[in-house]
Amino acid sequence: MQRSCLILFRSLTYAQRGRLILERAGITATVRKAPAAVTDRGCAYGLKLRTDRLSQALTALKNAKADHGRVFEYDAEGALREVRA
Repeated sequence: MQRSCLILFRSLTYAQRGRLILERAGITATVRKAPAAVTDRGCAYGLKLRTDRLSQALTALKNAKADHGRVFEYDAEGALREVRA
């Protein structure tokens, strides 16, 4: 089973920009509304992608100076646990 992770962004627009950056880097990601349990603002969006592409994705976002929030990984039951700040 392929593991997934979620990179949070502060708005839908930022998440969409992040998806475009990752797409240009050859990384497939989908924009998702973040679960309320993992947001401190109540409204946030994230990019869901394969965990094995996370390091490359974070590098691409950093190189593009795209701000993102916390990073979470889905466990076997579908719950999220934070993996990076």
